[in-house]
Amino acid sequence: MTTVRQLLPGTARVVLGLVFFVFGLNGFLQFLPQPPMPAAAGAFLGGLASSGYLFPLLKATEVTAGLLLLTNRFVPLALTLLAPIIVNIVAFHVFLAPSPGMVAFLLAAELYLAWTYRAAFRGVLAAKTTPVKARGSLVPQPAAAAAR
Repeated sequence: MTTVRQLLPGTARVVLGLVFFVFGLNGFLQFLPQPPMPAAAGAFLGGLASSGYLFPLLKATEVTAGLLLLTNRFVPLALTLLAPIIVNIVAFHVFLAPSPGMVAFLLAAELYLAWTYRAAFRGVLAAKTTPVKARGSLVPQPAAAAAR
């Protein structure tokens, strides 16, 4: 059981990184065919594509975050970048194009990794912080640490 606990975070990180790296690259190179989708889903994606900037930005973010996860660098930042993308993927597949398989995995992997790296998010999730002057610049500090 200890071996599974040791391997699971790295495995989830690599698989999630591969999914976003590959599908992000697919947005630029179109090497995977698009399956047919319901009319509402196609209309939604068409509206997003007509903006001209959203899909390149989205796919570049996916490639970058996927690469960060694959290289095990800035993992909390990559998870933060992917969180709103995953929320939209889940909403898209719940409301417009029902497809629970991959969506459930993406959501589970993101939540599991966020929990695994929860120490990195403590400062961001502090309810109250105060700025502290450090080396000539303001650095946010959790309120409990500032009180010391």
